[in-house]
Amino acid sequence: MQENRTRYPGYDLLKEKDHWDDHTRAIVLKRLGPFEKHKFLNQHEADLIAAIAKHILYDERKELLDYVLHHIDNKLSSPIGEDQRKVGTPDQKVLIREGLKALDKLAQKQYGAPFLEVDPQPQLLLLSALAAGKAAPMTEWQTIPQKELFKKLATQITSAYYSHPTVWSEIGYGGPAYPRGYVRVEKGLTDPWEAKRNAQES
Repeated sequence: MQENRTRYPGYDLLKEKDHWDDHTRAIVLKRLGPFEKHKFLNQHEADLIAAIAKHILYDERKELLDYVLHHIDNKLSSPIGEDQRKVGTPDQKVLIREGLKALDKLAQKQYGAPFLEVDPQPQLLLLSALAAGKAAPMTEWQTIPQKELFKKLATQITSAYYSHPTVWSEIGYGGPAYPRGYVRVEKGLTDPWEAKRNAQES
């Protein structure tokens, strides 16, 4: 399944890395790993987020999931705060840590086992209920808003995934424009180094 994800076969934006400035190149290449040990997430939390990510992304490639976890761990361990959050929603560190505990408890309540021990279809049903704010009643939901928990996880998972250079190549994104810049900006035109939909032009 994975080899058919791209609409731009043969395109690899990393072939253009020598055209980026040193700072940009270092940032992008660092996303390929290897990654340091998690500073915030424990192993169980990381495994839970990886399982949730597989449902959201429909992608099980380890190198991409490892980066997603690394990205989220960096966000949660950083002293830099969030942009915004709804009134009544706890800090993201609390929201995710306590939310994952609540998800395990929810799975145990409905299926008699922790989330990771439940089959994929029931897992998806649990996540769908969270997204809709309709998970089974539990006292945890008084302090952990269901929709905000799912939204936070989904946002961080997808933002990390779509910042990985492998995914950039698969969606035809040409990567950083600095310092070279894009020249052919008219509709339907691409620069010679950009992805082409027709595989023969790649």
